[in-house]
Parts: sequence; structure tokens; C-alpha cells
Amino acid sequence: MAAKFKNSKMVYSTNPDYNDWEEEKGAIETPNPSKQKLYVFLDKKQRKGKQVTIVEGFVGMDDDLKSLGKKLKSKCGVGGTVKNGEIMLQGDFKTKVFNILVDLGYNCKTKG
Repeated sequence: MAAKFKNSKMVYSTNPDYNDWEEEKGAIETPNPSKQKLYVFLDKKQRKGKQVTIVEGFVGMDDDLKSLGKKLKSKCGVGGTVKNGEIMLQGDFKTKVFNILVDLGYNCKTKG
């Protein structure tokens, strides 16, 4: 609970309508999947020749990106991670990931 108020400068307010712990105004809401443009491609640079499927271009909250990454990992049956706004899946699953994202309603393109 203390971490929630860590960056807060307000100590006390007599305003009954003041609410310091509301959601940040600058938070980006996740648009509908049909309005998103995702790119799916393979990469093996700096990975000792092993292929990794990368999904990039997601706009929205980190929690939504992590849940999408979790869905993709479970449907492909592989490991992976979500870093720097990208979903990385171990192995060559470009076409499978593309089809899953299209079924979920995302606009997708493949690179490379």
C-alpha cells in the first residue's frame, strides 16, 4: 500500500472531492483489437542461431500485452517473454501466431 503513495506530494487536503489515488490521467487505454496493427516476424540475431517469433506494434496497457503473450504461449505450447512492448516466442511459429491473432480480431502483417 505504501508503494502506491510513494511519488505523491500531497500530504493533506480539505477538499472532499480530492482523490489522489485515482488512475493516472496519462495511462493509455488499450484500443479494440480491430484497430491495432501488429507485425509478426522471425528473428535469430544474437541468439546463437535459434529462431524467435516476435510480435510487435501493440498499443495499450502492459497488463493487456502480458495477457496476449500468455494466450499466444499457451496456444503454441512454447515458452516466451514479453519485453519492451514485444512478445517473443521461442521457435518458428510465425504462421500459427498470425492465424491466432487474426482469429482474435487483430490486424496483422508478417515481415521477412
